[in-house]
Amino acid sequence: MAFAVSHGVNLYYEVTGVGTPIVFVHEFGGDCRSWEAQVRYLSRFFQCITFNARGYPPSDVPADASAYSQKIFTRDIAVILEHLGTEKAHIVGLSMGSFSTLMFGIEFPHMARSITLCGCGYGSIPDQRQAWLDSNTAMAEKIEDDPIGTAEAYAAGPARVQLRAKDPRGWKELLHTLKNLSPLGAALTLKGVQFGRPAVSELENELRALDMPALIIVGDEDDPALEPGLYLKRQIRKAGLCVFPKTGHAVNTEEPMLFNQSLLEFFTAVDNDRWQARETATISG
Repeated sequence: MAFAVSHGVNLYYEVTGVGTPIVFVHEFGGDCRSWEAQVRYLSRFFQCITFNARGYPPSDVPADASAYSQKIFTRDIAVILEHLGTEKAHIVGLSMGSFSTLMFGIEFPHMARSITLCGCGYGSIPDQRQAWLDSNTAMAEKIEDDPIGTAEAYAAGPARVQLRAKDPRGWKELLHTLKNLSPLGAALTLKGVQFGRPAVSELENELRALDMPALIIVGDEDDPALEPGLYLKRQIRKAGLCVFPKTGHAVNTEEPMLFNQSLLEFFTAVDNDRWQARETATISG
């Protein structure tokens, strides 16, 4: 097993393929295995780097709550790149990982060739934000006492049942991953990372200052991410928005062929300097 050390915490990582590097940053309910369909395809053309966040074995699970925050999770991406001697990479994130990817673009712009934000912005809709925060608190309290029941409820959520309908085998793999999360690591991640991150609307100045290519991918049935996805498109000057039909939250596992093709075309455009800022003439009004 290969590990990078981030301020005393061992982070497990895998590297597959050669070429321009891509770093994949997993969601709360996943780990590096969540990107298997992407690694198998894209490693034919790129170097694919996946890793487990702190709190997700075989990465370390610190027991100290202060070891978990959005800033720390963002910094861990940079540590992986520095450990590998990689100066710059395409960064791809899903859900919790997409917010870390967004913050990486803001805090480490010199290390990002591009950012891909999938299902980004949960908790950003103003009239739903408090309910989202409360749900994270409740889940953090429940997951240590009843990890199996919590996993089953999470996997049957309104933006997860689409995967169950399309790919029952893939949904069972998701459920298996959820059931085998570290209860301590998951609870501390919910409290320190999910609960502590801002809404995307609080980052307006930072988003408008971003000058790197960005691809925003969202499922049309992933309601909490639809409005934030459109907001990100309008604020990031080099952003493109891709909406997958009849799709929930885990876009990369629900629609792997469409997802992989979208990434391949995006990375090819970026690497050939063909992904530019939006022309002002295209803006109505």
